[in-house]
Amino acid sequence: MTNTLRFPPADPATAAAFFAAELSFEADPDDVVRDLEAGDTAGFRLVETRSAEAFARAHIPGAINLPHWEMDETTTADWNRDLVYVCYCESPECNAATKGAATLARLGFRVKRLAGGIRAWAAAGYPVEGDGLHGIACSC
Repeated sequence: MTNTLRFPPADPATAAAFFAAELSFEADPDDVVRDLEAGDTAGFRLVETRSAEAFARAHIPGAINLPHWEMDETTTADWNRDLVYVCYCESPECNAATKGAATLARLGFRVKRLAGGIRAWAAAGYPVEGDGLHGIACSC
């Protein structure tokens, strides 16, 4: 038997449920930019979870900044609980988005994480506000 098939694939219904569940945790940069370009952002808000300094250097247009270590009941008190908050950080090597999403979820918000962070966003050629790529660094 091949290494690829040593562990048999799940039945289609189980696989569909697994992959749908996986997609419920992440947003793809391509999908987000299409929504931004279409002005279709009524249901979500982008949240940069790194430091204010990192946000000033480079961030996704329209994003708000709340470092994950500052997230609590007070700093999110005026946030709309009907929105989905899409957290992002520097890259897959940075876990500030994961920490932010976990905190927001514990606070009762619906969340997703932006796959690949701002590095994947910029690598795809999507707009970045600030000084640009040279300012993108993990500061979480």
